[in-house]
Order: sequence, then structure tokens, then C-alpha cells
Amino acid sequence: MSLTVSPFRPQDRQEWDDFVLRHPHGSPFHLLAWKQSIEQTFGFRPMYLVARNEVVQGVLPLFLVENFLVGKALISSPFAVYGGILAETAEAQAALRDQVRRLGESLAVDYVELRNAHAEQCVGFAGVSRYVTFTQPVGPGEESLLEALPKKTRNMVRKALKNPFVTRRGPDSFQAFESLYARNLRRLGTPSFPRRHFAALLENFGERIDIREVLLDGQVVAASMNFFFRDQMHTYYAASDSRYNAQAPNTYMYFDHLRWAGQSGYRTFDFGRCKRGTGTFEFKRHWGGEMRELPYEVLLVKRKDLPNFSPLNPRFQTAIKVWQNLPLPLTRLLGPRLIRLFP
Repeated sequence: MSLTVSPFRPQDRQEWDDFVLRHPHGSPFHLLAWKQSIEQTFGFRPMYLVARNEVVQGVLPLFLVENFLVGKALISSPFAVYGGILAETAEAQAALRDQVRRLGESLAVDYVELRNAHAEQCVGFAGVSRYVTFTQPVGPGEESLLEALPKKTRNMVRKALKNPFVTRRGPDSFQAFESLYARNLRRLGTPSFPRRHFAALLENFGERIDIREVLLDGQVVAASMNFFFRDQMHTYYAASDSRYNAQAPNTYMYFDHLRWAGQSGYRTFDFGRCKRGTGTFEFKRHWGGEMRELPYEVLLVKRKDLPNFSPLNPRFQTAIKVWQNLPLPLTRLLGPRLIRLFP
């Protein structure tokens, strides 16, 4: 049976997720739970593609995004750090590449963006080298985990462990997490997500996601939203209360996540994407994990130059400074409307 590429159909659901779960470069953002969540919250149009003969040979999560900032684009995938083609054969990878090119041309998009996590996913479009990711092996022994950390980080962790922090997993409400995260995004000059985004993720990912709160004297001082994928734990959204920086709740939270992941049978902790030269990059680098370049690719269709919507782009600096100085209630009101512009 010859290989064909066709749009995703509801009857492909089980095969799609099974394929993602067994593919070595699969991620939580390739699962259909991400598709459902982005559709429900942001209304972007999904254009998922499946390559198959008798069975699925490759998949490409894809959304059509249109707004005055990005123009018209096909993105794999919005608000995700990983995406791009997953294929079992070179033939399936090439077929999906050719199909997304044709789709982009037929829709007259400005560009197609593939947020590849691994070099093996690359298909020859223009490379975009802006981001890196950090991963770290974990195991069940707390002391061996501590000893594997760089000396400076190990000392910071030991100091943080002396504080009477308590971790609470799966609180009844995600209000504390959402509030902390919104404050953190304002500090960075970034619009906040709508609450329904987090609600949709919790509903659609089920047992593959959780929220954790770190408390000090009954006060939530740090919180995170985490994905669980095969043998990996991904801390995807995280924030801490800057008023407690002296007690290092962020350091405690990440070590507690590493410790829990290893004790719970996970083998890899994923710190997630960041950009060189930022505070987030320095924080993640100091844990001593493996740094990997993220080989994003962009196919220019109507647009003539590579898009750059990174917060480090000089064109956004004035807007970022204004946003950082707006009252928090105003940023929480406007943020969910503006975040759609930066998928």
C-alpha cells in the first residue's frame, strides 16, 4: 500500500497518540490533548496531518494562526516549545514536509514554523537558532542527585532545604498558581494567559498533568504546572513569589521536583526552553543538565524575512517596559487578549 498524507480524522485519535507515545522524539505537545486545549481556549484552526500506508508512519501537529502581528502562519505548535514532524521513515518525513509546503502555498500564509526539538526532525527549511532546552537524568537516590549537582547549586539547594517548605500536589484550585504565574509574567513584561487555558490543560491531559504548590508557613510561595510523558517530567509553567527570594523557594521547588521524579520512576527531568543571555537560562544552566539547541525551522512563503517575536527583539523593548509598570489588575485583564498575538 502506497504512502499517503491526509488531514487528521477523529477515527485517527488512538493511532495518533499511540504513535506519539512510541516515537523517540514525541512530546506532550504532540498529543491530541494539546490540540484540544489550544482549540478550546484560543480557537486557532487545527490542520493536523497524518502520513500512513497500512498504519500511521508520521504525524505533524499544525495550527493556522492569523493576527495583525504574526500575519498568517502555520505553526507547529502554538504556545508549545516542541513540535514539528514525527516520522518513522524518511519517506514519511519527506511526504509531510512536501504536504505542509503545499498547504502553506495554497493558504497563502506568510510562513510555516516547525518547532523541532531534535535535529533528526529537520526537513531543510531555514534554521532558526534562538532557543535551547535543558534536560537532566534523575534517579531514586536523593543524596546521589545532590552530589550530581554543581557545587554552587548543591550548596544553594542544601540552604533552601533548611527552610520548612511543604509541597502540596494537586490542590483543589489552581488560583494560587495562576495568580503567581500572572505576577511573574508581568515582571517579565509578558501578557498573562487566560485562566481557561490552564483549566483546559488540566481537563484534557488528565493524569498526564498536575499542579504543585510550595508553601512556607501556610503561604504559597512557588507553584508549577507539570506534564508527565513516558519516563519524563516536564515543568512547563512555574513561578515563585519574589518577596521570598531570600528563602530560595524556586530552588527548593525545582530540586523537590527532581527528587520526586526520580523517586517516582521517571528517568528524565525537562527544564524546558529558554534563550541564551536571560536570567532563566542562567538558572537552568546552573543545575548542570544537558543543554541542547532547539533547531526550529521556518519556511518563508509570502514573507521575505524570518520572523522574530522573541521578547529580546529590540522592537518590543518599549512595550515590555510599559507592561512591567502597569497595575497588576490591568495586566490580568488585558493579558489574555494580548497573549493570542504571541503564539
